[in-house]
Amino acid sequence: MWELTVNPNKVFELRCKNTTYFGVGAIHKIADILDNFKEHKITKILFVTGKGSYKVSGAWDIVKPALDERGFEYKLYDKVGPNPTVDMIDEATKLGREMGAEAIISIGGGSPADTAKSVSVLLKYTDKDARQLYTLEFVPEESVPLVVINLTHGTGTEVDRFAVATIPEKNYKPAIAYECLYPRFAIDDPALMKNLSRTQTIAVTVDAVNHVIEAATTKAASPYSILTAKETIRLVARYLPIVLKDPENLTARYYLLYASLLAGISFDNGLLHLTHALEHPLSAVKGDLSHGLGLGAILPAVIETIYPVESEVLADILYPIVPDLQGLPAEAEYAACRFEEWLFSVGCTEKLSDLGFTEEDIPKLVELVKTTPSLDGLCAMSPVPATDKVITDIFTKSLTPMHA
Repeated sequence: MWELTVNPNKVFELRCKNTTYFGVGAIHKIADILDNFKEHKITKILFVTGKGSYKVSGAWDIVKPALDERGFEYKLYDKVGPNPTVDMIDEATKLGREMGAEAIISIGGGSPADTAKSVSVLLKYTDKDARQLYTLEFVPEESVPLVVINLTHGTGTEVDRFAVATIPEKNYKPAIAYECLYPRFAIDDPALMKNLSRTQTIAVTVDAVNHVIEAATTKAASPYSILTAKETIRLVARYLPIVLKDPENLTARYYLLYASLLAGISFDNGLLHLTHALEHPLSAVKGDLSHGLGLGAILPAVIETIYPVESEVLADILYPIVPDLQGLPAEAEYAACRFEEWLFSVGCTEKLSDLGFTEEDIPKLVELVKTTPSLDGLCAMSPVPATDKVITDIFTKSLTPMHA
């Protein structure tokens, strides 16, 4: 068993740093959050959202009256796209600075939340912009208070210290991680997610699965990140098929959301490696590509690559999906193919060629992995050396299905 390979003399961090209100009806806790703001003399709030989900989900129907009853001044930035750019962040920051925003609340999935995290920093650092933040030109140590009202069960960003944005002119999609990016409060209400489309449901859930496969196998992995990974995959394997048949099943949505939250905590502790390092250039080049579907396209090849050195851990955490693994290095191809079969069975069927990439694109993608700020840090966490050949092989194998 993998437990015997853990070095008890290796000290690891155990993070879980914010207050999250979880469960059906949790959106009503916005009243308590706003009362807390009042107690701390916060009266001006900038909301950061996508173009319509804050209304379609029903969240705004609860949040707006609570704001009006308490006399808050607020403005809404509702232009965040599927892969937020530094220009969106700067535009939202400008709005926040003009109104004197004292706190930020995001309503949406990972993109609005990551945008809001970035804005929360830039409202403190008034001489900086988003490009400087994402090219790592300064290290922020403070931010204005941030609340994340989460509308998807995938990113886990409501409980972690990470944020991502695209720098369009360079096709860079860096990730940042700072203590000041933790939300002060978060709301996870599965009732707000029952209107997610089938494609969104698949994409965000695959994102959560990917988070834990990486977090359980990085150089920073610990029993904590591995055991949260194991429970995440068990819940997803059980409840994703139910949600795909019955999208309004709140019990199933509840457990997929709980799995996503666990996955966020898992990678906040265990960090990430190859799949995210290789996907970021994909969705930087193609801004309309869903992050989760990009991850799903390359994850089987990543599993095959890392399985020989992480076979015991992967066999254990993947048991609900591939139950006949023995934890032997020679199973790498078999494990990857069976995992890909599962992805296809839940509707995640697109490979890189389906997403518009060709073999001719691979050298440029490899270059972006190597040159995008922060991705070297992800590659450094890989359990196998992230050489140009390893990266090229993963992209190449991901062009078409691996399983027969």
